[in-house]
Amino acid sequence: MTNNLIVHISDLKKAFSGSVVLDGITMELHEGENLVILGQSGTGKSVIMKCIVKLMEADEGQINVFGTEMTNCSAKELSSVRSRIGYLFQEGALYDSMNVRENLLFPVLRNKESRKKSIKELTELAEFHLENVGLIEAIDMMPAELSGGMKKRAGLARTLMLSPELIIYDEPTTGLDPYRTEAISDLIVQIQEKYNTSSLIITHDIKCAKITGNRLTVLHDGKLIANGSFESLSGDKQPEVQLFFK
Repeated sequence: MTNNLIVHISDLKKAFSGSVVLDGITMELHEGENLVILGQSGTGKSVIMKCIVKLMEADEGQINVFGTEMTNCSAKELSSVRSRIGYLFQEGALYDSMNVRENLLFPVLRNKESRKKSIKELTELAEFHLENVGLIEAIDMMPAELSGGMKKRAGLARTLMLSPELIIYDEPTTGLDPYRTEAISDLIVQIQEKYNTSSLIITHDIKCAKITGNRLTVLHDGKLIANGSFESLSGDKQPEVQLFFK
């Protein structure tokens, strides 16, 4: 991990219909770091993610990603930043009408740089990433034939097709049993180590947080109330923090 900043957020505020969701969020993500945003469901974790990639406009504050100020960037700058970010959605977000191979090829066939490669080269790349997530045997399967854990693995392989520098994981272990939760969490760490990615991991799952996070921050009532390693947070006396460690 280096000291180079990938994401810097300062005094981020967001409200909906007068209800404050984010109330002065300040946080940093460093190059090569896995940062876990830990919070109960409905606390605004995903709102932070949407503001980072400008799927949602912040009411106040600054958001800097890869050196670009997102709150007032141009459409070209926004597109450039987004092209460097990968996403793993809760359910994998696979296209139901495409098999796994086609799902992986879909984003790269629409990417200007990737289109310079042949279908053979892109298919070999898809096979490479499926091997890395332990899913090569499912390359011709349809999403309906996959388990929840397999869908998440396929979604992660698709994310890796465009070589993202930053990956955002939105509740990566939701709906998984303890064995698959650990497997997906271990895979997130392997991806970090193999590709030197930086990651934001949004979760309420303390087991996932423990395995994946180099650093954890806790979101409660629109504020980040604790920040540090798993070990340091486990000794934090705030009841809102201890709730995760019971």
